[in-house]
Amino acid sequence: MIIEQIYTGCLAQGAYYIQSGNEAAIIDPLREVNPYIEKAKANEATIKYVFETHFHADFVSGHVDLSKQTGAPIIYGPNANPSFDAYIAKDNEEFKIGDLTIKVLHTPGHTMESTSYLLMDEQGNETALFSGDTLFIGDVGRPDLAQKAADMTQEQLAGTLFDSLRTKIMPLNDDITVYPAHGAGSACGKNMSKETTDTLGNQKKTNYALRADMTREEFIKEVTHGLTPPPAYFPLNVKLNKEGYESFEDVLKKGTQALDPAAFEAAANETGALLLDTRDPQTFAKGFVPNSINIGIDGSFAPWVGTLIPDIQQELLVITDEGREEEVITRLARVGYDNAIGYLKGGIEAWRAAGKEVDQIESITPEELAERAAKGAEVNILDVRKNTEHYSEHLIGSENAALDYINDAMAQVDKNKPYYVHCAGGYRSMIFNSILRARGFDNLIDIKGGFKALKESGKFEVSPYVCPSTMA
Repeated sequence: MIIEQIYTGCLAQGAYYIQSGNEAAIIDPLREVNPYIEKAKANEATIKYVFETHFHADFVSGHVDLSKQTGAPIIYGPNANPSFDAYIAKDNEEFKIGDLTIKVLHTPGHTMESTSYLLMDEQGNETALFSGDTLFIGDVGRPDLAQKAADMTQEQLAGTLFDSLRTKIMPLNDDITVYPAHGAGSACGKNMSKETTDTLGNQKKTNYALRADMTREEFIKEVTHGLTPPPAYFPLNVKLNKEGYESFEDVLKKGTQALDPAAFEAAANETGALLLDTRDPQTFAKGFVPNSINIGIDGSFAPWVGTLIPDIQQELLVITDEGREEEVITRLARVGYDNAIGYLKGGIEAWRAAGKEVDQIESITPEELAERAAKGAEVNILDVRKNTEHYSEHLIGSENAALDYINDAMAQVDKNKPYYVHCAGGYRSMIFNSILRARGFDNLIDIKGGFKALKESGKFEVSPYVCPSTMA
């Protein structure tokens, strides 16, 4: 028996490869499916089933492409109604993978089609639970994402989730291993652990939502408390997962077209494509194509793309480090951004060599900022971290303008004033600065190293620490 968790950090997402004998199953695959096919081939196995726990909101699954390429049917639990061919299983229905059995446990609440899959070994012993977004390590799935589709309130969905946990999951053996679809960093829950697996018994002891003495009313109150609005791209990803999408191979071919500077500039002018620069923030600051925005590939790339580019149909032109073009297009496709139409061949160096205009963003250290303040310079500090981060601890006198709500934040910025912008470590502040600069704000100066560096410099007054959990 093989159970392999294939974890993708930037999405905090876990897909699963299960094999017994020469048969395999995949649960919640990512958009690019060749790794699963190659893994099965290397193990001399045939992919027999593609299981989906629900219609995902935070990423586009590879279920459609994987089914087409392998002939394996896509399996959903009850209440699913996809537009493509799929097998809709009944509650408690069983599927065989070699000598293993996978049992369908319909666990609605996060969404109404949400389903967990219980794996039983050759002797019929309960071994593992693939819990999707129903049960995480330290948390449960948020109940507000499917309100419109289910025609229910978040409180009604939370109550349904309570029933699913109590009747379907908590009665299972304590020693089974829980394999969730997400870990810390995903927006599908609010209190997830950094651990990506655990025993069910330990979760019963440590997960607030599984307290044995918890009433239904207490559960609803605690699960719905403090929920922040989901990213705008979530319903668009649900639509793709439910209705199907363009082949990933076609998306990759289109997006990895190499364009020299002249062709790149012409494409930008002709299409109105958004210029997306995925290089390191400080590298970007030293020189970039005018009006491009920076979302670094080495940070939480896909979630920030989804949060800040509202239209997944938006055409994109990519600037990236040489050799990372395919990685960028792949990670865009994972969250449904399928309309990259090419990349700048030779990168910013080729752009410079062609004599094209290059823009810059000033970036200074906390020490340099302190020197300017000492000399009487006007110092307006913008903290673009989440409001909970700012609330917890911030520079005295700083103003919070969260990147998450960039349009509201932009309204706070006076074009006639200079602003020194920071986040926690420097990733988000450059995103913020680049977006506003593309919109005509040329008075923003980045602070290298963010709040961490500002605090460690000892040159600025910091507010007393307050635990952010006190802020709902």
